[in-house]
Amino acid sequence: MEVVEKITMPQKEKENIISQTVSKYGGKLMSYIRPKVKNAEDAEDILQEVWYQFSSLTNLSEIVNVGGWLYRVTANKITDKYRKKKTENLEDFVYEDEDGDFSIKDILLMDESAGPEVKMFQDEIWKKLFEALEELPEKQRLVYVENELNDKTLQEIADEHGENIKTIISRKNYAVKHLRNRLRTLYEDLKS
Repeated sequence: MEVVEKITMPQKEKENIISQTVSKYGGKLMSYIRPKVKNAEDAEDILQEVWYQFSSLTNLSEIVNVGGWLYRVTANKITDKYRKKKTENLEDFVYEDEDGDFSIKDILLMDESAGPEVKMFQDEIWKKLFEALEELPEKQRLVYVENELNDKTLQEIADEHGENIKTIISRKNYAVKHLRNRLRTLYEDLKS
């Protein structure tokens, strides 16, 4: 068995390559990222991740096409950002009272010592939630329950069921839209 010795470049040379690459591609990459994300802060975060990954490489001189590598990594980071983006949760059902904001999930998690009105709302919310869940197609219901009630990430659900993450995200979004429509009257009651 032949042992191949990895030769790493001197630190000064690596810093030089990184500096030149940032100067050459920094503005171009930002122009590429910016239209694809919500705000400048997200764009800066993505660019920072790209530079971190680039600077973490052991031997930069082995990259044949630096520009191509940077754009490919950047595209992957943008995709990752969308995957990590939280889909709508129960926390998104929020109403405001004189004490501030509350979500339906906050009410569901309150202990019974909060009073009989809260207990009544909890029972009603759980009842309506489960009725609405029963109306969903099985796969959408499964994703919603696993994510919201069993605290599994969407990626974990995708991996467990051998599904594409985008499919799982889509199922979750459909479930949330359905639940939002079904729970809207309850939500309106909470606001009034």
